[in-house]
Amino acid sequence: MPDISEVHISVTFTYDMQKAERLADMWSATGLPVRMGGPAFCEPGGAFVPGRYLKYGYVITSRGCPNRCWFCAVPKREGGVLRELPITSGWNVLDDNLLACSEAHIRAVFAMLMQRQERPAFTGGLEARLLRPWHVELLQASRAKRMFFAYDTPDDYEPLIAAGRLLRSEGVTQTSHRAACYVLIGYPGDTMDAAEKRLLDTYRAGFWPFAMLYRDASGKQAEQWHKFQRLWVRPQSVYYRIKAEFPDGFTEL
Repeated sequence: MPDISEVHISVTFTYDMQKAERLADMWSATGLPVRMGGPAFCEPGGAFVPGRYLKYGYVITSRGCPNRCWFCAVPKREGGVLRELPITSGWNVLDDNLLACSEAHIRAVFAMLMQRQERPAFTGGLEARLLRPWHVELLQASRAKRMFFAYDTPDDYEPLIAAGRLLRSEGVTQTSHRAACYVLIGYPGDTMDAAEKRLLDTYRAGFWPFAMLYRDASGKQAEQWHKFQRLWVRPQSVYYRIKAEFPDGFTEL
């Protein structure tokens, strides 16, 4: 066994808590101290250490978000406060809401990204409402490989359209699939017809849609929603669905 002094178990989702507890019991048999923590415990995140709990390359430069979306655990966990952290090196940015940070912090993050050979990705998500031309200039200068936005509630759509236009005006084309968008589906009261319309509307706004299936604290999902989501996360499946709906290709809104 490697020379270790204690075992950490990081739990991301509340519905994985029982699995984590079983894992903790197994590690306890070694006689080593076992510590459990992570987002599932609804405690504010601490300092980010590259390679700890996330593989190398992933980076978090801030925690928290000023928004209070009903479906999101971040405001509950972080108390509705945005905290800028010391910037460490990485290329896959997982911040809760990077664009809500100060301009100085955002520019410092991009300065770090531009020093790396890897093209950066923003899989933590960028808020379309906050996107400005200088952000897009930085995204282009850093050669961003993928940037994800979000369409969670109806009032997200008009800002998404505006963000799509801004990105295209600076050379981020729709056909490059660099601009993608998480689309929340399957929440209470949602229907598959309504969800598919939002996914197609996301493409109309200039983004490659990626279905994100809602889960409550129990993690339960209806099988029909799970099947529907698979149709909208597999690239080939999404491509054929969009091709059928838009045989003439993308048309500017």
